[in-house]
Amino acid sequence: MTFQPFNILMGIAMAAVVVVLIAGLANMLRGGNASMSQNLMRWRVGLQFLAIIIIMGVAWVRG
Repeated sequence: MTFQPFNILMGIAMAAVVVVLIAGLANMLRGGNASMSQNLMRWRVGLQFLAIIIIMGVAWVRG
């Protein structure tokens, strides 16, 4: 039995983390709004948590 939807879900979660991380770093390096960088880093932490939950759930389902 393949778990292709889970692979796609994990990829989307990890890609979201990377996109928010790059956006936050780019904002900091440009000298942009500090509160925007802080919010992006908070989003990154939340998305990382979600990605870990998804990955652990997939590992549990696969056994």
